[in-house]
Amino acid sequence: MQAVLSERSNKQCELCQSEESLAPFFIPESPDTTANSHVNICNTCLTNIAASKDCDRQHFRCLTNSMWSPTPAVQVLSYRLLHNCLPESWAQDAIEMLYLEEDFLQWAQAGLTADREPTTDVNGVTLQAGDAVTIIKDLVVKGANFTAKRGTPVRNISLSENPLHIEGKVNGQRIVIIAAYTKKN
Repeated sequence: MQAVLSERSNKQCELCQSEESLAPFFIPESPDTTANSHVNICNTCLTNIAASKDCDRQHFRCLTNSMWSPTPAVQVLSYRLLHNCLPESWAQDAIEMLYLEEDFLQWAQAGLTADREPTTDVNGVTLQAGDAVTIIKDLVVKGANFTAKRGTPVRNISLSENPLHIEGKVNGQRIVIIAAYTKKN
């Protein structure tokens, strides 16, 4: 497998292009165990991946280039690592530009849900995408010139990158709502 990865990566880290201490890295939640589910990475990238949320986010600025790789495993790993680099503005910008085919996006997101804190309502009930909630407090919606009134139902919510927030339509506009100001129906 190392020979296949070395040839595919041109003997460079597929994230930062370093040529030092390369090794195959298996992408968890992968659909198979072949070289297609591995990325050839350097020890520096491996150390930062292991550090997860405590990683050197500046090192991972290289992801703004590697996310354009034609290799799906590199795209998936870049997607996950960019999410770990939030709330850095450059990481958010890269996530917004990154396009993954539907099956690769599912693979990428499968690895994120395991690390993600649950989004909960005022009572500590875990919220899922598609749930219906009720707003429990009048909320002034900045920039929209209206107040979302207490008791307003919000159907078919979406989860945001931040587990403290949800998104939903109120008065015909899609807004971000603090999850603790809602109650699951």
